[in-house]
Amino acid sequence: MKITLKDGSVKEYEQAMSVIDIASDISEGLARNACAGEVDGKVVDLRTVVDGDCSLSILTVSDPAGLSAYRHTASHILAEAVKRLYPQAKLAIGPSIENGFYYDFDIPSFSREDLDKIEGEMKKIIKEGAKVERFTLLREEAIKFMEEKGEPYKVELIQDLPEDAEISFYRQGEFTDLCAGPHLMSTKSIKAFKLISSSGAYWRGSEKNAMLTRVYGTAFAKKEEMNEYLEYLANIKNRDHNKLGRDMEIFATVDVIGQGLPLLMPKGAKIVQTLQRWIEDEEEKRGYMRTKTPLMAKKDLYIISDHWDHYKEGMFVLGNEETDDEVFALRPMTCPFQYYVYKQSQKSYRDLPCRYGETSTLFRNEDSGEMHGLTRVRQFTISEGHLIVRPDQIEEEFKGCVDLAKYCLTTLGLEGDVTYQMSKWDPSKADHYLGTPEMWDEVEGMMRKILDHIGIEYTEAAGEAAFYGPKLDIQAKNVYGKEDTMITIQLDMFLADRFDMSFVDKDGTKKRPYIIHRTSMGCYERTLAWLIEKYEGAFPTWLCPEQVRVLPISEKYHDYAGKVAAQLKENGVLATVDERAEKIGYKIREARLSKLPYMLVVGQKEEEEGVVSVRSRFNGDEGQRPLSDFIDDISREIRTKEIKKVNVTEEAK
Repeated sequence: MKITLKDGSVKEYEQAMSVIDIASDISEGLARNACAGEVDGKVVDLRTVVDGDCSLSILTVSDPAGLSAYRHTASHILAEAVKRLYPQAKLAIGPSIENGFYYDFDIPSFSREDLDKIEGEMKKIIKEGAKVERFTLLREEAIKFMEEKGEPYKVELIQDLPEDAEISFYRQGEFTDLCAGPHLMSTKSIKAFKLISSSGAYWRGSEKNAMLTRVYGTAFAKKEEMNEYLEYLANIKNRDHNKLGRDMEIFATVDVIGQGLPLLMPKGAKIVQTLQRWIEDEEEKRGYMRTKTPLMAKKDLYIISDHWDHYKEGMFVLGNEETDDEVFALRPMTCPFQYYVYKQSQKSYRDLPCRYGETSTLFRNEDSGEMHGLTRVRQFTISEGHLIVRPDQIEEEFKGCVDLAKYCLTTLGLEGDVTYQMSKWDPSKADHYLGTPEMWDEVEGMMRKILDHIGIEYTEAAGEAAFYGPKLDIQAKNVYGKEDTMITIQLDMFLADRFDMSFVDKDGTKKRPYIIHRTSMGCYERTLAWLIEKYEGAFPTWLCPEQVRVLPISEKYHDYAGKVAAQLKENGVLATVDERAEKIGYKIREARLSKLPYMLVVGQKEEEEGVVSVRSRFNGDEGQRPLSDFIDDISREIRTKEIKKVNVTEEAK
């Protein structure tokens, strides 16, 4: 057989060979570093036997798939260590992930001290250097094998596989795990690892199942690389909005109020107010009509929209369906309310498009295990809108929604941080959606054509559509790499029929409109979290809840400081005065730690000459300037929503 290697060279063999044996034939060094193979483009285990002509790449930690196999083996070492120390623990799953690996266990949560103890046991296992062996069993044999080991989660996984499936296992010493692989040849190959944290995770991601303990870890081929990553992790923890936002008194949560119900402190509320006013004004410029609709409705409304059947578990229901004459629910979306705004009068084709916008407070009964800071909450406010359009207006109006979203992202400095995903339906779960396969093919084809015309680079994801239509989801990652949807634009050809929405066309007949559901900037709480992490709390000046702090060098200059602040406020600048009896160096340091854009120091000379001494986080000490000049410059900066760059080091400030 002829084996074409990565560099184009060809090796010939008379008999079948495993991937690891071919690697050894090429080079013993390559075999030592091998993590997996790639045969004709498919990632395979090192033990895989090659018995015909093919292309072959030997994958090492330098290859993403090789690094994944390396970390997957580290997860098995973690599982073995836990079973040695805590024999009562039940094994669930343990994959490699983007920056490391995790393993889920049915056992009470681990402390940092516990993780350190587990790390010590992992080091012993690695030092023992057990050979990692793969074997297979028939389905019934595999079930019996795991039942005898007392591993119910593994049994459940096997039972989900076809009856004729051959199930693979990996054994290292006395430890055996159900696994598809691939894996390294020995535990001794793991050179550097670290257990990062422990948290809760529902079995199979459902709150209806048991809460497990998930242990996160990472592994690298070199200790230096791992140390760099751990330093990076320490840095991003300081950028995590859930920590930084609390430290800066932007938001807080209180147990007696409830999970997922954050309190926006004055600073956070001011930022959201600034964002909200900007968005509402921009939407008005683009022809949107504002609505204000109720926070709740009878279940009858949600039955018409089909949310009662598709989304009831995610809603807060008020009342008992079996005993109460009327049952209400807090709204999880605004769309059906705005449909009735549209229906208050018969519309002509000349009236379309109707663009409705609303700053909507919504309620969704998220799982308690999913709550996180401002990104996963149960009450949130969204820049929501619905466009009622004729079929011939779909592309132009959809493009307008994308343009608005891109304008918002660009203004906030976030455009380069997002990706675009076309979220499609899943034909294998047709009962989860409205409409027919033909209708879904039509509307998805329509969206795909529009996105191609716009020139957006996007991926496609099956099963991620709303039950009433495909979506363009604009995605961003938080500091930990977790992806969330920030903005969504949906194309709906179904709900107009359910709500009997119509317009009178040119020929005098009534026709169904299409509906575009969209957010311009998305959820204000999630956007605030994104901005905190993006700017590490040092927001662009126009978004800062405090834009200038006036610092008198002593009590004698409080009056002048007050006059300076008053002039700033008259010109729309958010200014305060620090009148505390502290030294000026301390006041400057406090203002810097508060991440303020500008400080104005005033004393005798400044008062006599009618000037201010300017310090900024952008240029450090900028010297004395006439107050009127400073006001002109900062007013322009706020008006144009400029995002200024820092031009000095922290030490120079």
